[in-house]
Formats: sequence, structure tokens, C-alpha cells
Amino acid sequence: MTKNICVYCSSSNSLEDKFYKVAYDMGTAIAKEGYNLVYGGSTRGCMGKVAEGVLDHGGSVTGIIPQAILDRVMNPQNIEVIVTKDMNDRKKLMEEKADIFVALPGSFGTLDEIIQVIVTKQLSYHKKAVVFLNLDDYYRPLFDMFDNFYKFNFANEYSRQLYYVANTVDDIMNYCRNYKEKEFDYKFS
Repeated sequence: MTKNICVYCSSSNSLEDKFYKVAYDMGTAIAKEGYNLVYGGSTRGCMGKVAEGVLDHGGSVTGIIPQAILDRVMNPQNIEVIVTKDMNDRKKLMEEKADIFVALPGSFGTLDEIIQVIVTKQLSYHKKAVVFLNLDDYYRPLFDMFDNFYKFNFANEYSRQLYYVANTVDDIMNYCRNYKEKEFDYKFS
């Protein structure tokens, strides 16, 4: 069975080139591994580059985009586009379609999406892989905040198993290739 990787990332066109390169490389790896891409549907920024990487290497892409955003941005050619009523419906559909979730460096939207899948995994709504790409330690301040959750007992240390931190696209793909779904038994303190 072909797996769907949901990639959360930025739609900004104002980033350093390294972020666009890693997004394209992620798309290339998805296609070469034989996975399908599920993403936010935009041609802008890293979103556009991850889709371009998949399409350039013969892969399949599903863009899920709210009507309000579709009216403002173009979508790539040759992809399946699913238009939703709003962002909540978009997130829900992306979660349903995906087998794996990956957060590339991003901003508020990326963080909102990846945190939601961590929480739903914590509550046993799914058992899917959740991965951060920590390019150049981009997410270090977030992980420091996570460490505070553990330090002050707002989250159980066991929660570290909810997500994986990768430093390269190859590391992500290796983790996804070997990931085995398992029940997360949250231990309430």
C-alpha cells in the first residue's frame, strides 16, 4: 500500500534559499520512495517547492486548500486539488488522508498543524509518525519549550515518543521507512 506523507511548511516567498532547497529535496525523496504527497495546495514558498520536487520525479500530489486561499494563490498543474470550506476542514482532511506527518521549518500555520497531530496522537486518535525537520536547529526554541513541559510536569516524559526530530531529509525518510505504528499509552500523572 502506498503511503501518503503530509508535509506542513511555509508558503512564504521571502526565505533563504536553503529552505526552498530542503523542501524540493523532501519532495524528491517522497517521489523516489514511492509515497504520495498531501500538502496545503499552494505554489508559493516551500509548499510550491515540495510539490515541484514530487512532480519533477513522477510522484503524485494532493493539495488540500480552503476556498478563501485558493482564490488568492495558484495551484500547481497536474495535481489533485481538494477545496475545503475553511482551515479546520482542511486540517481534518489532511489528517485523515495522511499516514505520516512532517513539519519542515515554518511559522504559525505549520506549528498549529503539527501540534494538533501530536495532541491527537497523544489522545490515541491515531498512531501515525510525526516528524520535525530541524534544519540548522530551526526548531530548537520550540524543543526548549517542550523540555519545560517535561521539567515542570505539564507533560509526561513519555510524551517524547509522540514525535521524532530529524536533521536531514534522509533521516526523515529512513525513520518513515522503518516506522511501526504502536499504541501510545498516555500516562496521566
